[in-house]
Amino acid sequence: MLTEKQHRLLIYINEAIKEHGVCPSFEEMKNHLNLHSKSGIHRIISALEQRKFIRRSPNKARAIEVLMLPAEKYVAPVKVMNKRVTKGFSQSVYNVVNDNSIEIPLFGKIAAGVPIEAIRNPSDMVTIPSTMVGSGEHYALKIEGDSMKNIGIMDGDTVIIKRADYAPNGAIVVALVDGFEATLKRIQISGRQVSLIPENPDYETRILDIGRVEVQGLLVGLMRSYH
Repeated sequence: MLTEKQHRLLIYINEAIKEHGVCPSFEEMKNHLNLHSKSGIHRIISALEQRKFIRRSPNKARAIEVLMLPAEKYVAPVKVMNKRVTKGFSQSVYNVVNDNSIEIPLFGKIAAGVPIEAIRNPSDMVTIPSTMVGSGEHYALKIEGDSMKNIGIMDGDTVIIKRADYAPNGAIVVALVDGFEATLKRIQISGRQVSLIPENPDYETRILDIGRVEVQGLLVGLMRSYH
């Protein structure tokens, strides 16, 4: 699944190549996505290349070939915070395993530490007790890191997330930073600033402009395996 910014950039590159015969520059891409720096474009391009949507020529400037475009169901919906416009989330249909269990999508790893790129593969599923979820759309993520260990969220745990585009102050959320870095943190919103707060004194709180952060879900449950 692509993030909203990954999808927008892919479509922009494809349309520019068709119209002008050449890929847009990184500066043009940055301006198109309203990003603060070209480093964000580099990361989005790397993510698209890793997922085989594009191919880059290492010896030529602005040489990007679009290999495929995504089906709409593999594109993450637009998320918002506060009063910005949203397209809304589609509702998922759970796979019922039995009277007590259901399957929900497992969308790969998320960092509880230094943010990493969210890896989404909608073909993976995880079985959970049906009592762990209520109304709405839910998905699972595998935790990587220990920045939330003081509230019992450990490296290797699987967390259950309810899709949401808004979170009250103090909630534990999946936050997407700059469209490509996902992390699990406690959120605090004050005016135009968002604080992403760890639960481990070895990590620092990140304070970001509200426009750089998108809430993608709320923590509702946790599963742990003992080996």
